[in-house]
Amino acid sequence: MKGTLRQLCCTVQRNCHISDARHGTDYGLCTYLLKMREYYRWENGLDYEASLTNESVGDWLTAREALWESLVDDNFDSLPIDGQVYDPFDVEAINQSLEPLGLVYSAGYGAKNKPLFFLGHLERREEPEGISVWVAGRELARDLSAPAAMNQGGRIYIRRESFRRLLWEKFENWRWQRADNALGRAFSHYDFESQLQSSLDLMVEKELAAVLLHEKGEYQAGRILGDQWNEMVLELGHSAAELMVRAVRDHWADCQVTLPQLLEDEDVASLHFYIGGLTGMRKSLFPALISAYEGWYQDRDWQRFYQLVSEGQAHWSGLATRLLDCYRSRPVDTRSAIKQMVEESIF
Repeated sequence: MKGTLRQLCCTVQRNCHISDARHGTDYGLCTYLLKMREYYRWENGLDYEASLTNESVGDWLTAREALWESLVDDNFDSLPIDGQVYDPFDVEAINQSLEPLGLVYSAGYGAKNKPLFFLGHLERREEPEGISVWVAGRELARDLSAPAAMNQGGRIYIRRESFRRLLWEKFENWRWQRADNALGRAFSHYDFESQLQSSLDLMVEKELAAVLLHEKGEYQAGRILGDQWNEMVLELGHSAAELMVRAVRDHWADCQVTLPQLLEDEDVASLHFYIGGLTGMRKSLFPALISAYEGWYQDRDWQRFYQLVSEGQAHWSGLATRLLDCYRSRPVDTRSAIKQMVEESIF
């Protein structure tokens, strides 16, 4: 059994390396280096507060980039499980074989069509509202990009270890300047200064609930949009239009499920964290949400905030439908047409 698991881990990790070899340059230099430092910690089993020397990380980075260069043209390997081999994207069949072993596996595509793989210990399975949720604990194989959650084929995969590391990264970056911003307000609900590990655990438990709300919203949007939406995202890959349509669906999901629930619960800490986590395309497309948050922070007018979210739900669902109609009509330059539609619909 140990030999079989070791072979499976090595195969999944090799596929992760191949994906990273093809997409490692997708990130800006600063983001890339931060991700690589975090990846180094994970691979070497280092605690978050363990000091890293430039020499050790630098040597590892050089070796990793050399490995990637040797793998960049390789194909993904099939996974060996109990005497059978599986296509690495046959997630349902693979998980049927792995669940009795207490393991969970996921494979799909992230931003810029980057293949994403991970293998981890299965903490639990849930079926809230008929949605299949798989929660992973300690991860045995992963790639450079480690999203806390993914929605694939009607299943939601939650990665507790990756989310815990994400929270640590955000806290570590915030405490350099300790700005009075949404993230800082979220962290202030915990005692990170004297109770780092327990505060991380508490925050993971709380904010994973909000992550699951987002994935439920994604699931609901996906049922309405259908498979053609995913085809559109793949076709728009490696473009600003791809990032835009992903952000549109994210905002729809959050205005449909995540934010209404947080507002109904008057969940102050999670609202701070949600707004603090908005960056890049998502933040630039929805400035009204940032304004509503700042107004709410001053006067705690929950109803006015909720009204903005309700208007956002109608706006983003309508825009998503129009984007899909545009894609179906096949304009000469689909990317430019979709990009223009989104830019004209900033809310």
